[in-house]
Amino acid sequence: MLHSSGERDTRTLPKAHLHLHFTGSMRPSTLLELADKYGVHLPDALKGGEPPRLRATDERGWFRFQRLYDIARSCLRTPEDIQRLVREAAQEDVRDGSRWLEIQVDPTSYAPRLGGLSPALEIILDAVETASRETGLGIRVVVAANRMKHPLEARTLARLAVRYADRGIVGFGLSNDERRGFARDFDRAFGIARDGGLLAAPHGGELSGPGSVRDCLDDLRASRVGHGVRAAEDPWLLSRLAERRVTCEVCPASNVALGVYDKAEDVPVRALWDAGVPMALGADDPLLFGSRLAAQYDLVRRVHAFTDAELAELARQSVRGASMPEDVRAGVLADIDAWLAPAA
Repeated sequence: MLHSSGERDTRTLPKAHLHLHFTGSMRPSTLLELADKYGVHLPDALKGGEPPRLRATDERGWFRFQRLYDIARSCLRTPEDIQRLVREAAQEDVRDGSRWLEIQVDPTSYAPRLGGLSPALEIILDAVETASRETGLGIRVVVAANRMKHPLEARTLARLAVRYADRGIVGFGLSNDERRGFARDFDRAFGIARDGGLLAAPHGGELSGPGSVRDCLDDLRASRVGHGVRAAEDPWLLSRLAERRVTCEVCPASNVALGVYDKAEDVPVRALWDAGVPMALGADDPLLFGSRLAAQYDLVRRVHAFTDAELAELARQSVRGASMPEDVRAGVLADIDAWLAPAA
């Protein structure tokens, strides 16, 4: 399908979505309904409209971002709430052309209201299975540890993730403020996950510079890096990422909203592209940043002058970086070629 400008519609471009956080995937309208249901007061930044500029590169900005996230998460209290969130996230992804979603979640955040850690994870996995069946979207889970907590908790979470690998868990991540602690403190947790067949997908190169990406590679043996954009500051590191085919989960709108870069033009999508680093565009937390998956493709087209052929290659890179069965991957890649083919 072509726009009036002659450009193809990015919503119909088949793609994989590899960087979407659980609570952050919520529709603003759903948050408003749940907050009213549970009597939760929402700050203006969570009531929809213009997404907030959070400036998380300073301590106060990151604290404000975490506070908003915690308030939104407090509105998820029952299995039905979890089911609704996952179903609606899947519907939004399908609308944006996603064929495969790997949603990231720290089940410890939901455990207090859902009966404990294992019950919480089972409720999440049940919701994923149901949403996948109802929408036709392939959905898998990346269990993420919180780097602000003790590394022993991460090891417990890694063992749990491995135990449920046959229920659709494909990866193990590490999120929250990368300026705190050291990646190497979590190396044993990632070793447990890798030994259990899970891919390593920690955050790095967002709030901290290229050193945090190097730590992901050297200490955690990352197969993918959440964000990774600050690697652009180190040409040698870009070469390593390209040579190892480590996919960076790049989230342009998020980078601007959190103040990692002042403007969308500053996000180094072209630098990574030119260096041959595989990328998977992601929406990160649409609830807070105001845009979903297809909008990230629109942004790099509009701001970074990516052609339709280049957008198609970005979609292929997202598919190659996904943990999908090979027959599914082949089918999606063929559909990307069809999207790019000249109109009959």
